[in-house]
Amino acid sequence: MRLTVHTDYALRTLIFLGTQPQTRVSIRDIAQAYGISENHLVKVVHRLGQGGFIHTMRGRGGGILLARDAKDICIGEVVRYTEDDMALVDCDGKNANGRPCALRPACVLRGALREALGAFLAVLDRYTLADLLTGQEAQLFGLLPSGELK
Repeated sequence: MRLTVHTDYALRTLIFLGTQPQTRVSIRDIAQAYGISENHLVKVVHRLGQGGFIHTMRGRGGGILLARDAKDICIGEVVRYTEDDMALVDCDGKNANGRPCALRPACVLRGALREALGAFLAVLDRYTLADLLTGQEAQLFGLLPSGELK
């Protein structure tokens, strides 16, 4: 399974915010830290705000903050929220010839893939944002002088 860029950026955003949980940061700060598109990040931040993972404040003195403690943000929850389609295969769709899958009435693969996806998410459910923060991120982002690790 491959996560979308949207989910990748969402997780990166949360990690960046987790390095400085009491500091309001801008989308520009995050985009520059990772070398990613501000325009795409706007959509990601908006969605994270809708999901209650972050607080967004507009205008002068605005910025983005974590809405919850890092230990209360479950990575599995973030992935489920940001991924629109977690289906590993399209068992209900039709093939290129417009016909449904010939295996569908007796398919075991569908159940095996459902179980694999469940196992993938169960592992992510064991991790919180706090678990992903090593303490070195602030230095990597240039927020601390080198040699001053938290």
